[in-house]
Amino acid sequence: MSLIERQEALASLEGLLTSAINGKGRVALVSGTVATGKSELLHSFAEHAAELGALPVTATGSLAERDMPFGVLGQLIHDAPLVPAERERAMALLQEGARAVSSSEPGGEPLKQVDAQIVHALCTVLLELSERYPLMIVVDDVHHADRASLLCLAYLSRRVRFAPIIVVFSHSTHGRYAETSFPTELLRQPHCRRIQLAPLSQAGVMSLVAEQLGAGAAERFAGEWYAVSGGNPLLAAGLVEDYQAAMRSSGGDPPEELVVGEGYGQAVLSCLHRADPKMMQVAWGLGVLGRPESLARLLDVGQEYVTRLLNALDAAGLLTGGRFRHEAARSAVLAELDAGERSELHRRAARLTYDGGGSTTVVADHLLSAGGSHEPWTVEVLEDAARQALRDGRVEPAVEYLRMASRTCTDDQRRVRITTTLMRAEWRINPSTPTGHFTQLTDALHRGHLRGSDAVVLAKALLWHGRLEDAEDVLKHLNESEEKLDADTITELVVTRPWLRCSYAPFLSHLPQVSSEQSRAAILTVAAYRRLESAVTLAAVLTRGPREEIVSGVERILRSSRLDEMSMDTVESALLALTYGGRPDKAAPWCDLFIDEASSRRAPSRQARLSAIRAEIALRQGDMLGAEFHGRLALDTIPLSGWGVALGGPLSSLVIASTAMGKYDAVNELLDQPVPEAMFQTRWGLHYLHARGRYSLATDHAQLALRDFQRCGELMGKWDLDVPWLIPWRAEVAEACLRLGRPDQARRLAEEQIRRCGNGAPRVHGIAMRLLAATSEPRHRPMLLRQAGDLLQAGGDRYELARVLADLTEAFHALGEYRRAGMIGGRARAVAQECHADPLHRSLAREGDGNGATATTGTVTETTDVTAILSDAERRVAVLAAAGYTNREIADKLYVTVSTVEQHLTRTYRKLDITSRAELPSTLQLGTTMPA
Repeated sequence: MSLIERQEALASLEGLLTSAINGKGRVALVSGTVATGKSELLHSFAEHAAELGALPVTATGSLAERDMPFGVLGQLIHDAPLVPAERERAMALLQEGARAVSSSEPGGEPLKQVDAQIVHALCTVLLELSERYPLMIVVDDVHHADRASLLCLAYLSRRVRFAPIIVVFSHSTHGRYAETSFPTELLRQPHCRRIQLAPLSQAGVMSLVAEQLGAGAAERFAGEWYAVSGGNPLLAAGLVEDYQAAMRSSGGDPPEELVVGEGYGQAVLSCLHRADPKMMQVAWGLGVLGRPESLARLLDVGQEYVTRLLNALDAAGLLTGGRFRHEAARSAVLAELDAGERSELHRRAARLTYDGGGSTTVVADHLLSAGGSHEPWTVEVLEDAARQALRDGRVEPAVEYLRMASRTCTDDQRRVRITTTLMRAEWRINPSTPTGHFTQLTDALHRGHLRGSDAVVLAKALLWHGRLEDAEDVLKHLNESEEKLDADTITELVVTRPWLRCSYAPFLSHLPQVSSEQSRAAILTVAAYRRLESAVTLAAVLTRGPREEIVSGVERILRSSRLDEMSMDTVESALLALTYGGRPDKAAPWCDLFIDEASSRRAPSRQARLSAIRAEIALRQGDMLGAEFHGRLALDTIPLSGWGVALGGPLSSLVIASTAMGKYDAVNELLDQPVPEAMFQTRWGLHYLHARGRYSLATDHAQLALRDFQRCGELMGKWDLDVPWLIPWRAEVAEACLRLGRPDQARRLAEEQIRRCGNGAPRVHGIAMRLLAATSEPRHRPMLLRQAGDLLQAGGDRYELARVLADLTEAFHALGEYRRAGMIGGRARAVAQECHADPLHRSLAREGDGNGATATTGTVTETTDVTAILSDAERRVAVLAAAGYTNREIADKLYVTVSTVEQHLTRTYRKLDITSRAELPSTLQLGTTMPA
């Protein structure tokens, strides 16, 4: 390290040396806080001694050698170029003096402990040496020198005034001397001068960094280098070391932000070890508390004492405003503290904070660091801190608080309540973790220590993990209990009923009944009402069908919901109500919003469950790549063991999406994953059967597909969930029948599926219409397929639309209408490619290369120019219509009336010789810029 901002001090020393060489002895006391470059300055000064015409004789004080009599002076004698006789005499004097000090009483007068004659004789050795060579005597860290050496050095300093000697001492401004009068006596001498070293300025720190790393790195984090180092050269050097380590680990790429790591932490410790040992004790206390308040009481010392040492740490650049400049400094300091002492300090800090009315979170953190406490208020504080942490989305700390509370609690019933809360909190991170509490909670239930509401939560957790008999036993015990149900239990039962109806229908009969009057009286909070409203809405969608008014109601629920401790069921049910209710377009942005919130709150379990819903949403929009991404994200976020029976959700989405994209090897691996048998008694089992059947169809195993689809339909009927918007099993069975050569049966199923759709399921209606067309005469197929295309555009499923367009292309080929087949085929390929449906895209490409397409005398290749006959207004409307927008949406985007849109489309159809928007050429969408 160069002498940055130390040139003036070096020039002063050189001036004093010149005076000494001319026979006017000088003494210099170089002062500064710890690690401000005093040693570097003295070392550089000593190195230039010969050039300046003097002989350097050096020594360094050490805290470890402070009790060694004449230790520092002995270093000077050893370093001096004495002739043998002088060295022998000097060594004898040192030994005699050491014996005298060792045999004397401690605390006596200095000259009684150290014979004045010995002091004089030892100093005379150096004075005589200066007659041969001008001497530069340098003692670094003189505040660590032993008492006998300090007496000799003070004596020598008084006698160098007329000798060719310069004596240079360095000391810390906050160092403690064995002989307290030493600095005072020095500075009283007229030939002594104090040279004060200040911390580096910001420009100085920048120069230091630039010298090591270059100007670019220094300027990149200009303010941060200084802010974290406080102008302390040693701390700045530690930051440079961390920066270089980061570059090495990244293969030479500079870090994006200032790296504060091990190098900086070691520099902090080095500063503290060089300073007064009491500064380390204060640093330990500050590391435990994090702030200076209550530090004096923690260490059981006076406030004045603490203030003085905090000022010293601040002057050294370690602190700013009474706190460590960086958390890395605090971590390094605490790592130096003995584990037992650290625990005791944290225990005392917890007590002080609690007595002072401090935050329960702060108290709880101290209790965790202390490893617990036997204070009577410990459990209460940990519970309160856990509740606050869960509200704030800090799940991991909440889990730690609750675990300690459970270990500490001596009241059995209270411990059970804590364990139930712990199970809920752990569920947010990994649903498999709470299984370790099942036995304890079940035993507590039979002993009468588990509250009714907590018993319901336990039953739901058991159901999730497929422990159906255990869940049934819990609900049975709750049913048979003679205790009166409290308000919390009634609330939980009321909300759980529609939830079971949607996901675990076979277990609905085991749930205790609650009267309407009890239900109304129990739902007292807004959160409980939202949970109930959301679950009831989902149940209504899955039993009676979607209604237009549910969108505004569900969005109102979602708008007022946050992912706190109790709202996951609310959000999940609301999103599924939109998804199953035919509005995945409305569900998608809300789901994305809550996924981001779960991620920011570090709740991986919730993030995974929401990603599974997002995958289902993407499937219903025909976004196969999105479904694959979100399904994979769900399974990667928490382990498969954590999913329990809900594994069927993300697994099914992945299977259907991968099948549509032609990734059959990946599907084989997914279907090889073992799934709980209990899953087939839940809603997720329906999805799994559906997905497995889709794969079997795609791989020409129609009989296997038929079996899965029929089993799916049987379960849906048995559970009274036989609605097309959940799973259109009749349409799937119809397709399997077509593959097996049973068109009549397929037609009946397709017609039945259409009848059940009504007006609330355009997506499934369109799917069924495609299959109905496949069973109809060739001349009727285009009309049916056009209707199917319009329905699927309204339903928003791009993949199913691509399948309809592919069938329409084939239908026009069969009728010899090659021009129309070419136009529709182009659009079908574009939509299939957009969905990443590779098998469908490849089949369309092969059809496009067939003889029928080339027999159109170039008509198909002219589709890129056919839209030139449209006016600008007609083209804008046609582009949006081809993209799937409704007439109302087109009118809103173009700021025209619906009637105007209809007129433009009518003229467009006439000019292009087509009859519906399903026949609009693909070039409208791909080659034309869509309006915003």
